[in-house]
Amino acid sequence: MKHNNYPYQNSRYSVYAKNGMVATTHPLATEAGIEVLKQGGNAMDAAVATAATLTVVEPTSNGIGGDAFMIAWMNGELHGMNASGQSPDKVSMETLKAHGCDEIPAYGWLPVNVPGVPAAWAGLIEKFGRLTLKEVLKPAIHAAREGYVITPTVAKFWQTAHKTFKREVENFPEIEHWFEVFGNVEAGDVKTLPKHADTLEDIANTNAKSFYEGDLADKIVKYAEETGGLVTHRDLKNFEVEYVKPISINYKGYDIHEIPPNGQGIAALMALGILKDDNFAEKDGHYYHHQIEAMKQAFSDTTAYVSDSDHMQVASGDMLDVEYLQTRRKEITAFAQERVHGELPKGGTVYLATADNEGNMVSYIQSNYMGFGSGVVVPETGIALQNRGHNFSIDENHPNYIGGGKKSFHTIIPGFITKDKKPVGPFGVMGGYMQPQGHLQVAMNLIDHGMNPQSALDAPRWQFMEGLRVDVEDRFPMDVARELNRRGHQINVSLEPNHFGRGQVIIRQDNGAYVGGTESRTDGSISIY
Repeated sequence: MKHNNYPYQNSRYSVYAKNGMVATTHPLATEAGIEVLKQGGNAMDAAVATAATLTVVEPTSNGIGGDAFMIAWMNGELHGMNASGQSPDKVSMETLKAHGCDEIPAYGWLPVNVPGVPAAWAGLIEKFGRLTLKEVLKPAIHAAREGYVITPTVAKFWQTAHKTFKREVENFPEIEHWFEVFGNVEAGDVKTLPKHADTLEDIANTNAKSFYEGDLADKIVKYAEETGGLVTHRDLKNFEVEYVKPISINYKGYDIHEIPPNGQGIAALMALGILKDDNFAEKDGHYYHHQIEAMKQAFSDTTAYVSDSDHMQVASGDMLDVEYLQTRRKEITAFAQERVHGELPKGGTVYLATADNEGNMVSYIQSNYMGFGSGVVVPETGIALQNRGHNFSIDENHPNYIGGGKKSFHTIIPGFITKDKKPVGPFGVMGGYMQPQGHLQVAMNLIDHGMNPQSALDAPRWQFMEGLRVDVEDRFPMDVARELNRRGHQINVSLEPNHFGRGQVIIRQDNGAYVGGTESRTDGSISIY
């Protein structure tokens, strides 16, 4: 991939490396991955080490009790993994009503699905790793036991969670334990998570079996039984990581890969497919208008049809059909149009990218959702459980209708680029429904405009919200914003940088060297080996 070596406006320069690279949102997590590479690990070992450390140093976005997805180029092939958990067997609309709820709550036990993160770590190391899980989890265990310094972005989200749970604990008493484990913090505080460390050691020593059918499983189920949870031993034992073939679309000579549903990566592919025959020489109002309209069209389909793949009534291949997407392209006019789509909630996620000296590269993402997730923390474990069940529909005619043993619609998506069946590299932008919008913008920055990875990430972003509303960053070009407004978009300037996602990119050059970028909107970190 050819790219401009100059940064976007006043952004940082991209980073170059020969032997390996790790890019993520936290310096300690990045260094954990580099440490594992130096010990002889490969890109997958580095990815799991980084991911595990992120559960410690950035619990505001992910945790041991979350879910994970991955696309990786390993040993000369592209691989995909879906480690999102199914809902407990007892979950149903009737169960919800029996608990006094007419809709799926965001907090407490009811939105908790079976976590996939521990099984993902163990499975990926067993299938692709060069080191043991014990070796790979050492940096995370050390950070949890010895302590780490709270960074500004983490402190901000932590304080927001504290306020939220203070408000919600009266309605969901099962989240009370969150305050004992996490409490409140400020930037610069030193935080230790000793029970988290113990749990990581247990996962390492049992290859994650303890979480699904051992001591940790017993503690999860015991707390559920005591406080109204639905998770059972059967639910945990039945969980399996699913290895999948990524779906893709060719965009101007490059194949963009995403994980198939139940994730929303297909939305980014649909938008790219709608625009693939357009020539966007300038980043003007015409360019952004078409990006926004294509994304709205994609959302109108994905929020209606995407769910657990076993329950989808429309195949992914049909949604990516060339003729269908060309028809959608013809529906875009010169003015903004309202599309029928579902609610687009906020999220909380970590994304990371790794590469090693053999050409292996990993695109990995994990999340608890909405920050700390459900607010439920299992006593004596430090395990904060996700709340992905909140994404189920209560419309009995929707394929994503709430039910037992189902995977809910999922927001987190890793991306990967190849060209002529050769790897180009991993990329991703985290942040709820900003993710496919970020994938679209970063991919087009790289391919249409030849930006280097750091410039592609630093370029001002937009986010479609609902109706005709589109939020733009405060450094978004105002002449373009005014043109979009004239085209009927309701433009809102946002001063919150994290509103527009947090991304990482690593690109492998033809000579085998790597060039990477990390997110400037947060505590982004990239390191080389």
